[in-house]
Amino acid sequence: MSDFLLDVRNLHSSYGQIEVLGGVSLHVTEGEIVSLIGANGAGKSTTLMSISQVVQPRSGDVRFAGESILGLRPDEVIRRGLVQVPEGRRVFPRMTVLENLMMGAYLRNDTAGVEHDLGKVYELFSVLKERGSQIAGTLSGGEQQMLAIGRALLSKPRLLMMDEPSMGIAPILVSRIFAAIRQLNSEGLTVLLVEQNARAALGLSARGYVLETGAIQFEGPSSELLSDPRIQSAYLGD
Repeated sequence: MSDFLLDVRNLHSSYGQIEVLGGVSLHVTEGEIVSLIGANGAGKSTTLMSISQVVQPRSGDVRFAGESILGLRPDEVIRRGLVQVPEGRRVFPRMTVLENLMMGAYLRNDTAGVEHDLGKVYELFSVLKERGSQIAGTLSGGEQQMLAIGRALLSKPRLLMMDEPSMGIAPILVSRIFAAIRQLNSEGLTVLLVEQNARAALGLSARGYVLETGAIQFEGPSSELLSDPRIQSAYLGD
């Protein structure tokens, strides 16, 4: 049995006849922040969606907490504690902030636990409490990203997969969101971070993977990837 919380083995995924992932393998140990970086179109989002079973892989395996989750419905994956914050936030724009947050808890029936976790979200992002009755579509991009993270936290994740949390967000709010990720990890949450801002992602994570055209080309400790001339030239602008 694997000691990894998440163990992705030789994953192949396609959209129609077009193969996007050509044998992706990666792992995440409980308590880690692991980053997955790469250029636009490399297959980063497809990797996350294949792990969460939103996209059904053609072959390979995804094991979470020692058990294969291949072929499960996405809601069954969430029930097991593997939760994704999607690219582009995808909040419900006509619902209030509080209603959006509570959508994250729709699979739960522990009322006291939900209230406790809602309080923790408000501690992490106080603006969400202040704007609980505000329509989510009127929030700024950064506030919507906080809302998307908060909604995911209400699902009670054991591992949180985050897809481009800095995309389209003002730098000051990016800093707050990355600080929140660091705090959540310090409290025991495991994170798989997909991020086009490679320097920020590798600065936050313990280990990293570099995805190119649907395959992992480099992997290792984030400090080594940051100092690798090939990574610097292709992704860090050095």
